[in-house]
Amino acid sequence: MNICVFLSAADLEPRYTEPARQFAELIGKGGHALVWGGSDVGLMKVMADGVQEHGGRLVGVSVEFLAAKAREGADEMVIAADLAGRKAELLARADAVVVMVGGTGTLDEATEILELKKHGLHTKPVVLLNTAGFYDGLKEQFQRMDEEGFLPLPLTDLVFFAEDGVSALAYLEEHAGIV
Repeated sequence: MNICVFLSAADLEPRYTEPARQFAELIGKGGHALVWGGSDVGLMKVMADGVQEHGGRLVGVSVEFLAAKAREGADEMVIAADLAGRKAELLARADAVVVMVGGTGTLDEATEILELKKHGLHTKPVVLLNTAGFYDGLKEQFQRMDEEGFLPLPLTDLVFFAEDGVSALAYLEEHAGIV
């Protein structure tokens, strides 16, 4: 399975990096591919290192203004012209999507993917990996949107909130239709 992971390229504390290493190991040992932003820095590097060390493939999609940070040695690396093209390319190459911790770029990617799914423009499973409670507030907001009728489909059909990598991968394997 090609698993697109949206996440930070920042250097982060162990409470974020250790769960990322564990999730990367699961992806690699499961024979899956990591489809990610292609950067070889921060949490993106942690994920790429872990997947590669455990036998998984790396499919990077960088963007022209970040090409200097692209990981050498990826199985495949694409350089998109802009961020919109990057997001489209990442989704096109993925069978499933996981949103990990990140800043405004990660939030932008997450909301676009969910908006596209809401409108039926893709049916890929989407997981928000709630490491260390990072997405508790966002989860609460989505629940409110669901309860107050702002979502045209049930929240459970839109996104799955996972507390750890094991439950995230189990959900993907069950819902992506690909093993």
